[in-house]
Amino acid sequence: MTDVDDDLHVRSGDELTAAEVYDIWRIRDVVFAVEQQCDEPDVDGIDLLPTCHHLWFADADGPTSYLRTFTAESGVRKVGRVATRQDQRGRGLSSRLLRAVLERWGDAEVRLGAQAYLHDWYAGFGFERCGENFWEAGIEHVPMRRLPRA
Repeated sequence: MTDVDDDLHVRSGDELTAAEVYDIWRIRDVVFAVEQQCDEPDVDGIDLLPTCHHLWFADADGPTSYLRTFTAESGVRKVGRVATRQDQRGRGLSSRLLRAVLERWGDAEVRLGAQAYLHDWYAGFGFERCGENFWEAGIEHVPMRRLPRA
């Protein structure tokens, strides 16, 4: 399904085309592997599941900003892999993506592991710390959750 909220794209994992998978993995590779030098594999078996949804904005060069959200085995919705191309940063694209997730799935608890320096940014969307910091992919993270909206 593609939304008509400007240029917002929303697809479940089982709806992605091969070209979309390539573009998604390309932006994540550049941001996480090259820029942030993450030391863990990105491909984790979740992306193509029907319970995984990919949200992104794009231009002629591919995705400009991206995130994925999925329902974990515990039944809790998770957000992760938030990535914005370097030439598109500072335009509020990630904020728009996160708001789109909360508009669609905010009736339930949403969890994420925020890179520690982004704690306050996520707190601005109603997320709060829910545990001790941890290391993932060589980067310090903070577990956060947003309780269901009233």
